[in-house]
Amino acid sequence: MLYGSVVWDPWLIVAQIGCLQCIYYLTLGIFLEILVGTRVSRISLVYFFDYATVTASTVTGWCVIASFLLSSVAGAGILLYLIERAKKCLDFSATLYIIHLFICIVYGGWPSSITWWIVNVTGLAVMALLGEYLCIKRELREIAITRFRSSV
Repeated sequence: MLYGSVVWDPWLIVAQIGCLQCIYYLTLGIFLEILVGTRVSRISLVYFFDYATVTASTVTGWCVIASFLLSSVAGAGILLYLIERAKKCLDFSATLYIIHLFICIVYGGWPSSITWWIVNVTGLAVMALLGEYLCIKRELREIAITRFRSSV
C-alpha cells in the first residue's frame, strides 16, 4: 500500500466505478429487503429508482430513506477497501450518485421530490466524508518496523 508515482489507468478507474456501483446497489437491496420487505408484498426496482417512494409521509417511505442512508454508510466502507485513497473518495462518491441520478431520470423521470434530493445529497456527503475519514485513518497508521538485534 505504498503510493508513489501513480500511472493513470482508465480501465482500473472504470472497473472501480462499476464495482462500487454494483456493491452499492447490492447493499441497498439488502437494506431494502430488511427494512421495506417486511412492509410490502414485493420488492421491485421502484424502491431503487423511483423518486416517489422516497417520502417522509409514510412509514414505508421512512424505511426507504433509512435504507438509502445505511447504504451510504456501507458505501464508505466499500470506499475504504476498493478505492483506498482519501483524496479520491469525493470523486468516486459523486460519480456513484451522478450515475444513480441518470438511472433515476431514465426510470421515472426528473426527481421532483425535495425529499429525494435531501436524502441523496445527504447520502453523498455521508459516503464521501466518512470514506475520507476511514481512508485517512488507515493512511496515517504507524508502519511497524521490526528490529533485529545482532547477537554479537
